[in-house]
Amino acid sequence: MDDESDLPPFMYLNLIYDYGDYDKRFFCDSDQDLIRKVPWLVLRSDQYFIPSLFLISSFQSELRKLFPERGFVFHHLSRYLFHPSDHVWGLITRYYQAYLAKADQRIGIQIRDFGSTDLPFQSMKDHISTYYLPHLAVNQTNFNHIKDSRDLTSPLTFMMDRILDCSMQNNLLPKVKFNPQGSVFNGPKTAKSKAVLVTSLNSFYFDSIKNMYWENPTVTGEVIGVYQPSSEEYQQNHNPTHNMKALAEIYLLSLMDVLITSPWSTFGYVAQGLGGLKPWILNNPHKKMGSDQRPCHKATSIEPCFHFPPFYDCEARTESDTGKKLPFVRHCEDTSWGLKLFDDH
Repeated sequence: MDDESDLPPFMYLNLIYDYGDYDKRFFCDSDQDLIRKVPWLVLRSDQYFIPSLFLISSFQSELRKLFPERGFVFHHLSRYLFHPSDHVWGLITRYYQAYLAKADQRIGIQIRDFGSTDLPFQSMKDHISTYYLPHLAVNQTNFNHIKDSRDLTSPLTFMMDRILDCSMQNNLLPKVKFNPQGSVFNGPKTAKSKAVLVTSLNSFYFDSIKNMYWENPTVTGEVIGVYQPSSEEYQQNHNPTHNMKALAEIYLLSLMDVLITSPWSTFGYVAQGLGGLKPWILNNPHKKMGSDQRPCHKATSIEPCFHFPPFYDCEARTESDTGKKLPFVRHCEDTSWGLKLFDDH
């Protein structure tokens, strides 16, 4: 379109997770030349695609000015754009003051149980297998390992084991002393207190942790309080009350001193970004792990992961690993094909 009078009055941009190769050309400089001339853009997305914006050369100068610290892009955007209503802010402040404020330390545990959501996981799995895995798996062993890691089922006991192992091995929560019946355990008079905030659609994890610390004293003498604001059982995307509770719990998680999060969870991403926290990310919560495997690992960036980035070199017009083009745009800790922003110093 050489004549700008031939340009449409608006353009629709589809950046949903299963977008096609044509849609992914949004991230190419050559296509941006045309897009920037269109008066109105209508964009639909369910992805945090900012990491790929940094790969567009014509955007880089302005992005450097806006975000000199690449690892804090979402932190600044979320604090600027997310403003809870008075009702939601009331849910946040009342709960925090009642249960969390007086503790010496606050630990948030965010649990994503994918069995309680209606998201189209089968189509996501198919998309991952056909589009991403062939580029990341250099041999059949690696392919099988990555293919297995995309299984989003999570038996409750595996997830619970991972949470306890992660929190105790990294001294986030104390071990308990299984008290023989009839004996008395006297803790120190000035015991420190820890408040554990559990967010999950399922009450199983809250009940398990709460009962463990209620029925048994800690070996350190610390006093552990365990709290869960809600347990809605399943995701209710179109229920305003459900969504307000979810936002309140995200904000409460962001106020914690330490976070343990589920891999692949946007709920956890938003909480860590708002709070500027590098969480402990649970490893493979969907299956049993060997004793030589770590239950979790510490994130090195507070940024969310772009789960479905384009794997395309616009200049060479061929498929390419976009996680290897810039030092501060790399693959995510919890999603080997995703992209994430990191501090490059």
